[in-house]
Amino acid sequence: MAAAKRESVLAAATELFLEGGYDRTSLARIAEQAGVSKATLFKQFPTKAALFEATVLAAGAASDPASIVVPAEDFRAGLVTLGRAYAELVTRPEMTALMRTVIAESPRFPELRERTFDFGTLPVLAALGCYLRDAHAAGLADIDDPDAASAQFLGMIASSVFWPRLVHGTWSITDEEQERVVVEAAQTIVARYGAR
Repeated sequence: MAAAKRESVLAAATELFLEGGYDRTSLARIAEQAGVSKATLFKQFPTKAALFEATVLAAGAASDPASIVVPAEDFRAGLVTLGRAYAELVTRPEMTALMRTVIAESPRFPELRERTFDFGTLPVLAALGCYLRDAHAAGLADIDDPDAASAQFLGMIASSVFWPRLVHGTWSITDEEQERVVVEAAQTIVARYGAR
């Protein structure tokens, strides 16, 4: 029952945050729309900032990590698979809208600005970190700092797939262009870290 209530709260919060922004969305309104008491909501999410963070992370964790089948013996193919999953994640409309809200609202709300969103818990990002460490251990790659390599890889994808969409609401990229971005990012990481 607790899991069902949490899902209901997160669904209501997502809808209301996207509709009214962080400032104009009250916890009482979220509780009402979710069909739970304010006490139930506060028990799981003691502050609006904590609920907003959970909303963003839930939007990013909506896919099943088990559905990402990563080729273990081919470093480049594994990166392409994970890069595609990341591109799909950051192009979800609700993810873009929620991140736009974070950027727009955080200067005015210290409690939101001070939260450190634990994006590393998102299935795609966790899978990438594991994959890079495993590739290093298996001798497929020489990666002393998997976090830096991960940031480099995801940054190459986000700079073409996510950030323009975030800044320019009407901007778009074709599936073919997105695939080329992912493949070229994977090739760059292989050139830098692939085993010689």
